[in-house]
Amino acid sequence: MTDPRGRVRDPARRDRILDAATELIAQHGYLGVNLADIGTAAGIVGSGIYRHFDSKAAILVELFDRVVDRLVTDAEATLRTVSEPRQTLAALVRAHVAFTMDERDLCQIYLRESRNLPDGDHRRLRWKQRHYLDLWHDVLCAVRPELDPAHAQVRVHAAISCIHSILRYRSPLPYEELADQLTEAACRALGITVTAAADQPDTATAAS
Repeated sequence: MTDPRGRVRDPARRDRILDAATELIAQHGYLGVNLADIGTAAGIVGSGIYRHFDSKAAILVELFDRVVDRLVTDAEATLRTVSEPRQTLAALVRAHVAFTMDERDLCQIYLRESRNLPDGDHRRLRWKQRHYLDLWHDVLCAVRPELDPAHAQVRVHAAISCIHSILRYRSPLPYEELADQLTEAACRALGITVTAAADQPDTATAAS
């Protein structure tokens, strides 16, 4: 990859910048971190960051895109490979639980720092967020047709909030047990049985 001035950009260096920014912003907040801090943590001189990002705000935007794009990509893949709506909804829950637990720092930034996004990017990312929520909403309506759209929307937001609750404290529970508890809470918010979430659909078979 080459920048406008003809210099070669190193993708691995870009990833180091993003990883360092994720850790620092999660710990200190967006306003408590500057580009020099990020460069030092990434092993790059502060000016070297400008080969990859125009500003600290551009780094924040990239981190938000990482979250939303990953969630949307995984959700759309689930919709393509799991045909039964109840199993699809359960798979969406499990995937969101796993992502939240595995990418804790990134998800904390996603929850806390949206007010620091540039206006144009904030609107663009809000569209992506709505698309992701709509995927859940449509599947829930298929599973529970007795719900009107407004009630289904409440259920989806409640389920995702249950999962995100783990970002506000450190649980002493082992990983698998914690994942099970978050999955159960989200499923109850959606009004589906916990046993549905325990079903592990064979996505290869479903896709064939």
